[in-house]
Amino acid sequence: MSKIFAVNAGSSSLKFKLFQLPEEKVLTDGVVERIGLEEGIFTIRVNGEKVSTYLPIKDHQQAVELLLKALVEHKIVEKLDEIDACGHRVLHGGEKYGDSAIVTSEVLQDILDMKDLGPLHMPANYTGIEAFSKALPNVRHVAVYDTSFHLTMDKATFLYALPLEYYEKYHVRRYGFHGTSHKYIAQTYAEIVGNENHNIISLHLGNGASLCAIKKGKCVNTSMGFTPLAGIMMGGRSGDIDPSIIPYLMEKTGLSAEEIIEVCNKKSGFLGISGVSSDARDIQKAVDEGNPRAILARKMYALRVIDYIGSYFVQLGSLDALVFTAGLGENDDKVRSEICELLKESLGVKLDEKLNATTKGKRCKISADDSKIDVWVIPTDEEVMIARDTKRLLNL
Repeated sequence: MSKIFAVNAGSSSLKFKLFQLPEEKVLTDGVVERIGLEEGIFTIRVNGEKVSTYLPIKDHQQAVELLLKALVEHKIVEKLDEIDACGHRVLHGGEKYGDSAIVTSEVLQDILDMKDLGPLHMPANYTGIEAFSKALPNVRHVAVYDTSFHLTMDKATFLYALPLEYYEKYHVRRYGFHGTSHKYIAQTYAEIVGNENHNIISLHLGNGASLCAIKKGKCVNTSMGFTPLAGIMMGGRSGDIDPSIIPYLMEKTGLSAEEIIEVCNKKSGFLGISGVSSDARDIQKAVDEGNPRAILARKMYALRVIDYIGSYFVQLGSLDALVFTAGLGENDDKVRSEICELLKESLGVKLDEKLNATTKGKRCKISADDSKIDVWVIPTDEEVMIARDTKRLLNL
């Protein structure tokens, strides 16, 4: 029996979940927010209830120390040496890491060296590992990369049609993200059907969103690219655009390239089209009220998603199932219905509308009996994947 932390460190936050394995029981979870600001928030779940503390939290080191102290004070563990390992989400493993890796000085240096591939996330990922390593010096750590699941893509799939030297010299290629989530969906679906000999498309639809074509448990294509900005439209992200739009808008608006990219990342997608919000729940409310821009945003979203489904269907050659996951995928029956309705004539996808309407956040097959392709909702669990990989690599 092992106790393993799954950790996701952001620039001003630290999310955590403590598992007891092999039963995968969650002992506690929570988040430290507003690290480095005047008033931080530390929230931890104790006996099923959230307990929040408001105080200045100067850095990640203090955040980790707060967390570890709370574990003992709330008797979640009797003593800290009960903790066997920590698994850390790391945004980018480049082309070097096709699997999670036990943290060594080389792994840490690679995280620093790859910061140009993920400048917002990688320094924070490094800081999180460093903070836990100092606080728990006798505990081993594992880096779990968001990109590693996608390294099975063929070169012809992951390359951009740019001069090849840009890839060879500067590592410009499609990497894909949400890999830990898509890997979880691949493994879970294989457990449901009893084998890996299937073709599925995993639809991780949240505020950030990506699709993944999975053949016999391996990624063959995914919608995000060199960065998480590529692919379908998202909460605040534009998804794929013609790159010539950027210099055109620079000339017209006077904004810099960095400012236009900021618009593409944070002011586009659902927010940019609807003018309402980046949150799909707000969009749905506006749709119900007849807001024409919100209705347009939802129509665009469904069309962008089926563009990728159609492409992946052809690449896979056949399709056993569509699997919806993440915030929208798990909870928004109307988004699922709109997407599947567009696939009804071409792919023979049919939903059981009653099952679809009543399925929120739970595992369920929602396709009708006469659907040519199964449709599932499978809640993702990136944290348990981090814990599983940590256990596997450390032989716990």
